[in-house]
Amino acid sequence: MDFNKEFFYKEFVQRENEFIRAPYNPEIEFYSTIKAGNVDKVRELCNDPLVDKPGLGKLSEDPLQNLKFHFVITTALVARYCIEGGMDLSDAYGLSDYFIQKADKCKKTSDISKLHPEMCIEYAKRMRSLRKHSICSVQIAQCIDYIYDHLHARITVDDLAEHVHLNQSYLSRLFKKEVGTSISEYIRRQKLETAKNMLVYSDYRPAEIASILAFPSQSYFTEIFHKYTGLTPKEYRKQHFQESVSK
Repeated sequence: MDFNKEFFYKEFVQRENEFIRAPYNPEIEFYSTIKAGNVDKVRELCNDPLVDKPGLGKLSEDPLQNLKFHFVITTALVARYCIEGGMDLSDAYGLSDYFIQKADKCKKTSDISKLHPEMCIEYAKRMRSLRKHSICSVQIAQCIDYIYDHLHARITVDDLAEHVHLNQSYLSRLFKKEVGTSISEYIRRQKLETAKNMLVYSDYRPAEIASILAFPSQSYFTEIFHKYTGLTPKEYRKQHFQESVSK
């Protein structure tokens, strides 16, 4: 396919303040981004003050109290998404209580708006660290960061070994020991997770997604996607569209 795969992958991952999905639920991507631990994109999505958030309803006649109510709702939803993503219940709710108590002490709407990105980024950072919770070595942590940054390319064990300056065989054994799966299986799963997000949150066709994420062919992408999800890419997109519309 005649386009720059890295450009399209980076565009999907880092697009600033633009929801590249169907308009039926514009907040899903925001919460899913926090859940995924994508700190950079969460920071970008929090550029606009909470008080300027589109569709902010009126829960109180008092502007400050109104924003506090919305902050509490947002924090509760962020906590719920993070729990679904693997965060410990006590950690998620403890962090929620901490930020809600801070919000309660705020005297100005601008203070709430400043607290909002702080809360979202802190949750995202903790979700990012969960991705590496069982990792002991710096080299494996570096491998995982490399994989996430290069899902648009064909990643080999040799690439990773060269990146962290380790022997291929040793790196493969170390990765399996610390992560619990082989390097190739881990890469495949991360590509498929990204493909699932692109099917739900973008208008890219399955063939384009297969190319952007450097799958050998569309047929292979469809085959492996079906193996892991029980659905073809088109069926997966249709199912999630219908689920979102029904909510």
